[in-house]
Amino acid sequence: MTTDVAVRAPSLPHPPKRVPVLGDVLGVHASTPVQDSIALSRSLGPIFERVVLGQRFVIVTGADLVEDLCDEGQFVKHVAPAVEGLRSIGGDALFTAYSHEPNWRKAHDLLRPAFAQSAMRSYHDIMVDVASDLTQRWREHSTVDVSSDMTKLTLDTIGRTGFSYTFDSFTRDERHPFVDAMVRTLTHNQRREILKLPIVSDLWFRRRDRQNEADKQYMADLLDDIIRTRRDGSGSRGQHDLLDIMLDAARDADNPNALSEVNIRQQILTFLIAGHETTSGALSFALYYLSRHPEIFAAARAEVDEVWGRSTSGSDAPSFAQVPKLRLVRRILDETLRLWPTAPAFAREARQDTVVGGTYPMKKGDWVLVLIPGLHRDPVWGPNPDTFDPDRFRSDRVRSRPGHVYKPFGTGERACIGRQFAIHEAVLVLGTILRNFDIHADPNYRLVIEERLTLMPKNFELGISIRK
Repeated sequence: MTTDVAVRAPSLPHPPKRVPVLGDVLGVHASTPVQDSIALSRSLGPIFERVVLGQRFVIVTGADLVEDLCDEGQFVKHVAPAVEGLRSIGGDALFTAYSHEPNWRKAHDLLRPAFAQSAMRSYHDIMVDVASDLTQRWREHSTVDVSSDMTKLTLDTIGRTGFSYTFDSFTRDERHPFVDAMVRTLTHNQRREILKLPIVSDLWFRRRDRQNEADKQYMADLLDDIIRTRRDGSGSRGQHDLLDIMLDAARDADNPNALSEVNIRQQILTFLIAGHETTSGALSFALYYLSRHPEIFAAARAEVDEVWGRSTSGSDAPSFAQVPKLRLVRRILDETLRLWPTAPAFAREARQDTVVGGTYPMKKGDWVLVLIPGLHRDPVWGPNPDTFDPDRFRSDRVRSRPGHVYKPFGTGERACIGRQFAIHEAVLVLGTILRNFDIHADPNYRLVIEERLTLMPKNFELGISIRK
């Protein structure tokens, strides 16, 4: 990244005490760039810059500016450094592709129907089964590691629904090695992109680079085995899943959206990362807030009892149609994603010379980073934007706000393709927990947020008991 690919506006605010060469490094931490930037936005305003080791980042949080940036005619997705670092494993798959790369459009057109609201019905029973695995595990414990268990749940959900592959998350004592490899890769590549110093970075990351190469090879080998097994006809094939869709297209010489086997592997990895990291974080944050607001927990449980009925056996599952009827549970999820959108930023690149907010000029190719937690704390949200309040998402209040002020899934044609999938899964899981368990907060726990590519509560445990 060069210093001339961001907003070319004079005198953008920046943190005090800028250091020559190093830039704005005083008082910031490599492990908390998002939280540091949220804090800076409160003092520096709706648009500001940060320079870190020669890299210039222009960060936008103001709703009026984001309105312009969401104009698809003027702006397109930019692959920001943290995302570009994942191209070594994701290649030109849906999340990491540049918008001009053909495989992005091919995969988007091929797989979009599989993520439409109407397609959720075919995934529902598997989601219920995985949620049942979680409840069975929780029935055997009085304390649970929430973030770890939500990660197991969402990983198995996308594995089973998308590729008919189980990671056996709830039958093994330790996490599946794939998860450890994936987490290390996400963390390493993000830090590698931020700390880019010639020679120095190579020396500093030498040992971690070796581990990263081993992790990438392990993930590639596992996924290639899944693909070969299915392609050769010996693998599990239940419903017509995402892997079937991609392999069927590859066999059809006349299908314009056919993908190569390497790209199919990259798409699988993308779905495993995006399909579990973000949803597991959202569920973990939601349970944190529910544990701190017993009155909201009680109201949500009453809604579950009314819509789904009281559970008599622990195994009587809700129907597909009953899940979206949990409107308060959905508002709890929406408010959780307002406060801590687990994919916390998206970057926008100017298609041509333009001006943002009537003030900030941008040349074609210039880009900015929209910091979503900052946008979600814009004054348009009211005087107490850090307060957890699901009533913000009552229909009348939603209609009173412009649509561009709430962007937990990104924006435009490059927004998250799995949004409906994630929402259905998360509402189903929260409803299942509310229906079956009482939760007990640790009064000594203070929310600590772990930042890798996504956000997640760190060391978050809950006491649980079977609902009487």
